[in-house]
Amino acid sequence: MKQAVTILSFDTPGRGLSDITREVAAWQRGTGIAEGLLTLLCRHTSASLLIQENAAREVRSDLLDWLDRLAPEGPHYAHDDEGPDDMPAHLKAALTGVNLSIPVIGGHLALGTWQGIYLAEHRRMAHRRQIALHLLGT
Repeated sequence: MKQAVTILSFDTPGRGLSDITREVAAWQRGTGIAEGLLTLLCRHTSASLLIQENAAREVRSDLLDWLDRLAPEGPHYAHDDEGPDDMPAHLKAALTGVNLSIPVIGGHLALGTWQGIYLAEHRRMAHRRQIALHLLGT
């Protein structure tokens, strides 16, 4: 049994979903681990990780719009230290989650045909986000 760990950094353009599948898969292939389990952790409380459709862009925009309806900006939050999008960003991260587990089979991430790994930026401004990766396998 082998293991590999790293932290990948990504610059987000602000609110939106950034496809990080290519970078994660490239790192996984470079480890030489062909069978195992990859765990990803977003090291932030106002950004999150999702596995979502990578073909129809409307899926991603509809998802972001839905999250905005669930956790709208407004004066009804006590926590607004970094602005009106601060607490809604925390709520969206709580709803979508900060970690993922993806099997590695035959040297590849076992994602479905239409699946991609997305870093969800829930703040309006651009940020530099870190994703910790841990791969355990053979």
